[in-house]
Amino acid sequence: MNGKDIRIILVTRRTRLEELIARHNTPEQARFYVERLGGDFEDYVREDSTYRTVVDQAERDLKQWGRVQRLERGFLPNYIFGAEDIVIVVGQDGLVANTMKYLAGQPVIAINPDRDRYEGVLLPFGPGDLVPILRETLVRQRPSARITMAEARLNDGQVLCAVNDFFIGPRRHTTAAYALAHGNQQEFQMSSGVIVSTGLGSTGWIRSIVLGAVRIAEASGGTLAPETLLKDMQWDSPDLLFAVREPYPGAASRTDLVIGRVSADKPLTLESAMAEEGVIFSDGMLDDAIAFNAGSRVEILKATEAGVLVM
Repeated sequence: MNGKDIRIILVTRRTRLEELIARHNTPEQARFYVERLGGDFEDYVREDSTYRTVVDQAERDLKQWGRVQRLERGFLPNYIFGAEDIVIVVGQDGLVANTMKYLAGQPVIAINPDRDRYEGVLLPFGPGDLVPILRETLVRQRPSARITMAEARLNDGQVLCAVNDFFIGPRRHTTAAYALAHGNQQEFQMSSGVIVSTGLGSTGWIRSIVLGAVRIAEASGGTLAPETLLKDMQWDSPDLLFAVREPYPGAASRTDLVIGRVSADKPLTLESAMAEEGVIFSDGMLDDAIAFNAGSRVEILKATEAGVLVM
């Protein structure tokens, strides 16, 4: 494969500074807004400068290997990736998840642009690693990790994938109403929504929900540890895990099915009873949400495709 045949997609996202400027029109107005509230505007500037430097250098390095297409996060839902594309992600962990769910097994090389700022659980490499890692990836000499993804299938034919988790519930901070079925059990619920997590996402949003419930139980004399509920949730786990946020016991609503494993023999199905404002979105991307209003039914299951993260 020569350089002209290689298409490399460099995925980026706007920095906090860019988002501030987009909101306030000019850098000066953004500075005024931040500093008026006592914030350190120079921290936004430093973060932006570091990120831009890493991305620009990555693009220069990658152009020696093939055709480079820079792709901003907001365009991911509408971008068509080629089967042979090499995908480079420069950003935070969330950007890796945002990117992977739109792929079909293409390898992802994830670069941490600032180890002092980002934890980087999904970012095994630094900027200086890019060229040697790419070289080894192209000749299939790098190991990779398979990452289980989740899939939401609606009764109208729409499909949405998740790398970390799904949220099913109200678009705004109101009450979700739905019928939930898990395996052979079912009940009508009212809550703040339902989270369905993959093994990869088990250290994120759903862990926060579980930890909060455990701490409340401890305050009431309980002793359950969060690791018990999250046991065996690895990146390639065949099971998913769901948890209901703030379930409400009422005259018609129940709170028995608030957490559980989703598997081939115990699928999870929800049917919306919300007149409006119901949504399903994944990995924090509300802009790519699917409407989930009265009459909509969704089945959540393990996706047939798996993510591939170069290690």
